[in-house]
This record gives sequence, structure tokens and C-alpha cells, in this order.
Amino acid sequence: MTSAARGDPAIQASGLTRRFGEFVAVDGIDLSVERGELFSLLGTNGAGKTTTIRMLCCLLRPSAGSATILGHDIQGDPLAVKRVIAISPQETAIAAHLDAWENLSLMAGLHGVPKDRARPRSDELLEVMALTGRAKEQARKYSGGMQRRLSIAMALVSDPEVLFLDEPTIGLDPQSRRGMWEYIEGLKGDTTIVLTTHYLEEADALADRIGIIDAAEMVALGTADELKAGISDGPATVVEAAGMTSEGIAALRQIYPDVRAIEGGVEIEAAEVDVYAVGDRLRPLGIAIESTYQRGVTLDDVFLELTGKALRE
Repeated sequence: MTSAARGDPAIQASGLTRRFGEFVAVDGIDLSVERGELFSLLGTNGAGKTTTIRMLCCLLRPSAGSATILGHDIQGDPLAVKRVIAISPQETAIAAHLDAWENLSLMAGLHGVPKDRARPRSDELLEVMALTGRAKEQARKYSGGMQRRLSIAMALVSDPEVLFLDEPTIGLDPQSRRGMWEYIEGLKGDTTIVLTTHYLEEADALADRIGIIDAAEMVALGTADELKAGISDGPATVVEAAGMTSEGIAALRQIYPDVRAIEGGVEIEAAEVDVYAVGDRLRPLGIAIESTYQRGVTLDDVFLELTGKALRE
């Protein structure tokens, strides 16, 4: 049997822990990911998310705890786990001296994909990743974004049941990133996906559920809407004023204590904001309001409240 029963979770982890000497990199993580779900794992550098992924992919042995992938134990049967998963690591994993076709053929062979399936699958992936026109060139001649797209295609060539994508759109231009989102969205339902990303809007747009790791522990787990509903911060009013100064911010804090500078203006967190009062405070300082609008709670707000850090720190 190569996979778990249909109703069983694709990924199940209990008390998953990894220590490096006295340092605890992952501390007792419990996790359940359903079949066909896209689960996004968020955390700052060093929080423990990459170590968690490496343990689930049988690349690093846990110090304690257990986990299964489609019913296969990551410690008791790692070969069975590796037959049903694929990983696209953050570090581009390609053979630079080979062309795109050769890289895909190599990966298909390693996963035991029959040649009559490997060729059309490679054709499809090269088209999706916009690499068809340069498929016969050595990968060393590709741009960083092209190498990234090839690396992701190599992870997909075996049609894995469980796919781990570590920062899949890093280094891609906005158009390529959007195209990648659409492709990943199309995989949902048939493929179980674990996605790590520094782009919070990416997790918000794609993930069925999101887990946030901070200081080696899972500190939040739920849908994007559930996480947003669970924080104390409410909607904020953005005041766009290109000439905003520290004096202007100080003047606004006399009527609204929670004012913070943002690019091109300020953000005021309050149940209600009197725009006319804001204008009255700024006008004597020679600061003109260009526009105002309400901003709802975002995953950035969630992450900042739960961890005290911005995700890119």
C-alpha cells in the first residue's frame, strides 16, 4: 500500500522536536494536514519551519516525537515516504551543466517515472514554466528566475502525492509569480502541498490553512480569516500625505495615540477617525492630505502581534 486511506490525514505529526546540542530548533510541534490541502507554514528565519520541513522529508531525524506521510512513518519507513513526496528547496536544485530537458529526465528517472509518461509531463511543465523556447540550453545560462522555475518543474515531474514548496516564488518577477500562483492553485485537491513563503499575500491567497512558527513552537494554526479574527488590532485608516513629517505624526498622536509612519503617510488605528480633525492638525504644519482609506486586518498584522516581528526580519 503506497498511501493512506482516503479519509486519513496526508501529514500527521505529534510532538515533533529537533535539538542541536543544547539548542532546540523545533519544540514539540503537533500538525495534521488533510489530503489535497494547501498548508502554509510561516516563520521568520531561524524560527524552525525549514527544520520542520526537513524532518518531514526524511532529511533530518527528529530528536523526539513522530510523524507520518500518507501513513508511512518518517523514521520507520523513510524510503516509502520519499516515494510519495517531492520537495522544491529554497536553494535552487538543478544540474547547471545540463539543459532543462536533461534535468527533468534525470529527476524523472530518479523517481522511476516511465519514459512514456516523463516526456509529455516534461513538455507540460516546460510550457507552464515558460522554458520551452530555451529547453535545450544549459541551465547555467538561465537567469536566477528561470533556474527557480526549472527547480520547481523538477519537483513536479513525478506527480508527487505530497509536495513541499520552500519559497517557490522567491526571485520571480511579479508576472511569473502570479503565473506560479495560478499553477499551484490548480494543484490543490489532487496534491497535498506544504508551502513556506515570506510573501504573506501569497499565503493569504493560496493557503487553506496557515501555521505560524515562532521560537521553535507552533503559535497559531487556522485559516487566514480565523487568524485575522483572533488578533486585537482592528481596521486602520491610512492617511496618504507625501510631505508627512515627525512633527505631523506628533500632532496626530495628540488626538489618536496609535499612529505609525508608513511609506507616503501614516496609519491610524482607531474605531473611528475624523478626517477633518486630522486635516486641522496637519494644515498648520504645511502638510496636505492626498487621500484616505480604510485598511482591514492583514496577515502582516497577525504575524506582528503573535511574534513581535515582521516576517522579513
